[in-house]
Amino acid sequence: MPEVKTEEMLLNMGPQHPSTHGVFRVVIRTDGEMVLESESHIGYLHRCFEKVAENNNYLQVVPYTDRMDYLCAMANNLGYAQTVEKLMKLQVPERAEYIRVIVTELNRIASHLMAFGTYGMDLGAMTPFLYAFRDREMLLKIFEKLCGQRLNYSYIRVGGVTFDMTDEILADIERFCEYFEPDILKEYNDLLSYNGIFISRAANVGVLPVDLAISYGVTGPSLRGSGVARDLRKDEPSSIYDRFDFDVMVGSGEMGTVGDCWDRYMVRVREMTESVKIVRQAIRDIPSGPFCDKKAFRGVKPPKGEVYHKIEGARGEVGFYLVSDGTVKPYRVKARGPSFCNISVLDALTSKGDCMVADMVAIIGSLDIVMGEVDR
Repeated sequence: MPEVKTEEMLLNMGPQHPSTHGVFRVVIRTDGEMVLESESHIGYLHRCFEKVAENNNYLQVVPYTDRMDYLCAMANNLGYAQTVEKLMKLQVPERAEYIRVIVTELNRIASHLMAFGTYGMDLGAMTPFLYAFRDREMLLKIFEKLCGQRLNYSYIRVGGVTFDMTDEILADIERFCEYFEPDILKEYNDLLSYNGIFISRAANVGVLPVDLAISYGVTGPSLRGSGVARDLRKDEPSSIYDRFDFDVMVGSGEMGTVGDCWDRYMVRVREMTESVKIVRQAIRDIPSGPFCDKKAFRGVKPPKGEVYHKIEGARGEVGFYLVSDGTVKPYRVKARGPSFCNISVLDALTSKGDCMVADMVAIIGSLDIVMGEVDR
């Protein structure tokens, strides 16, 4: 047989390409359709969150946390507020704790709906995207009724929450839970999760071994997809998460190899069921009483000291490190966005010699990154 000659090429995937979500560029070295090597570039978005936070008082920082992971802004609000409260040794009212859990879990569902819809679209399926936005809209209307915002909420603040949750809003949330589970999730699985074409694109692709995930600091669904039952809501529960019964979803290699793209995707789909479970329990047990510490709302001046606090966001460990010099402004703020570590593993996943150009899109989408918390 004649010798087949090949030629290596350097190609840019993004940031102009939709599969790289606008502000993320990957340079790949290819031999035909095979990816031999990839090099990620993340310097296309600058929130400057940390430096901005150090030039505002503690309460003014809250809106900036929304702009990091803007698809699950409630979790960022919660993580930052709890960090300041930990530094101040401030006790939040019981009702506020329940409201925080409810809105954070609803926002987790909204974030996973976006991940479900856009991942289907990345791999060529348009209909799941429309279904996801149909159901996500119901949650955004609840948030809009609650705090007037649909994306960047600034709702969870130091000392509690901005507005109380009315009986009408609680009824809206209960209606959503009844609507969403189990029929809608079954519809998603029939439409996409167990679709043969989707499985062929996601199963056995981008396999993330446990040791590699841990070495890169991967957390959240991307780590749990590799079979590691690590969830801060269970392992190091903040707020009142230890009061609720729910399961930690992990990848099992159901359609291929443990830790592949399908496992990471499916963890997010199944986590929506667990979030509904938590919300129902919180609504059942929510007490009456104040929803905030009004003194903290008027101003915050923590004592000198430093603290690190972390929570489980939609994409993994959301952490804040604060240093106080005793004034109304933080001396130093450091944010740990899970997407930064999660996307860092991409080059290791795609440089094994068994990845095709089309697989790059599947792998990037399966990591569910939000670039706002990558470049701060």
